[in-house]
Formats: sequence, structure tokens, C-alpha cells
Amino acid sequence: MALTNKDPHNLRELAQTIALGARIVRREKRGKPTKRLEKRVDRIREQAQAREDAKTKSKRTK
Repeated sequence: MALTNKDPHNLRELAQTIALGARIVRREKRGKPTKRLEKRVDRIREQAQAREDAKTKSKRTK
């Protein structure tokens, strides 16, 4: 279930993204690398967008 009609993320993905964002900020403050966590956030966003694109594509063909 998306938060809004224009949002591709479901509640679980939003919670994961927010939690990862908080971890990224903490690691940046400590001067540690964050690339791995940033890639994980990107992967979540890409999967959510791909899922929503597939939904809209299937709705168009009906």
C-alpha cells in the first residue's frame, strides 16, 4: 500500500529508507563510509519504481 497515489513506495519500504537514512547520517558524522547503505537505499527505490511501472503498464493494457 503506497502512502500516496504518486508514491511508488509501500510503508515497509518507506520505513526501511528512513532507518537507512538515519544510519547514513550517523556514519557520516563519525567519518565512516556510507556507500553500501546508499546503494541499498537506491536498490529499494528502484524496486519500488519498477513495481509501480509494471502496475501502470498492466492497467494500460486492460
